[in-house]
Amino acid sequence: MERKSQRLAYGETIVALGAENPNIVVLEADLGKSTMSAMFQKAYPDRYFEMGIAEANMISTAAGLAASGKIAFCSSFAVFASGRAYDQIRQTVAIGNLNVKICGSSAGLSDFGDGSTHQAVEDIAIMSAIPNMTVFTPADADETRRAVRAAAAIDEPVYIPIVRNDVPTYTKGEFVPGKLSELRPGSDVAIIAHGVMIEAAMNAAAILETKGISARVINAGTMKPFDTAGIIALAEQMKAIVTAEDHSRIGGPAAQVAFALRQSSTPMDYVAIEDKFGQSANSLKELMEHYGLTDTAIVNKTMALLRNF
Repeated sequence: MERKSQRLAYGETIVALGAENPNIVVLEADLGKSTMSAMFQKAYPDRYFEMGIAEANMISTAAGLAASGKIAFCSSFAVFASGRAYDQIRQTVAIGNLNVKICGSSAGLSDFGDGSTHQAVEDIAIMSAIPNMTVFTPADADETRRAVRAAAAIDEPVYIPIVRNDVPTYTKGEFVPGKLSELRPGSDVAIIAHGVMIEAAMNAAAILETKGISARVINAGTMKPFDTAGIIALAEQMKAIVTAEDHSRIGGPAAQVAFALRQSSTPMDYVAIEDKFGQSANSLKELMEHYGLTDTAIVNKTMALLRNF
């Protein structure tokens, strides 16, 4: 299956949006060649603002631009975008409900070589907890394009984490904010994943099929507002639910699904990072195996849940 870059998709999409709307502006915190926002700089230098290694200033400036009628896209590594600029995001962008879009690049463990200081294992939890903040979690490059366009179309703050590595393309059709989408049909168990974990979920479903288990793979392309009604409806059809994420189990899909199922009898389990930071490795695969973020882990959790049936 073809692998594509979410970062390239982001860069190309903001350039396309810039051509369509002169109110689109882009701000960067010294990482434009990595986040691909530099593509916008080349196309529209007068609407591109290089803020240097100063994420707080970037967000504050973006808030001012948004207050004056601009649609401001900001980008940096996810760990810096959600962490170093938290105060400005909360106090200015979110409380003011300003039209600022934040792309958290190199999310999750995808910056495998730089270790815990550069790996965002808690960004979705941080951003989801902020009132007025919408959080999109696109699965692949094609969905990244649609999610960025959807973000530009709504007049409110949006956070979009994307990974550093090329990922397979599984999504098709329209991106509908706030709704789950089905990537593979199944009738026994639902595997709910997002982002880079979609590949592991799809592989796990194929393995489970060889064991006589029909697994439906669900893409959680929006983490907030989360499709609670969709989860409840899904639980009524399934024997069990397993979530899969490259994020802390605290505040991500596992927590969202558990909340949705608080009055349901459908059992669930999760594959996620426990309450730990990341670390350096030679490859993303090495890190994913170390933290148990694999198709084998999803299969094992699923089989354990289904032993009661």
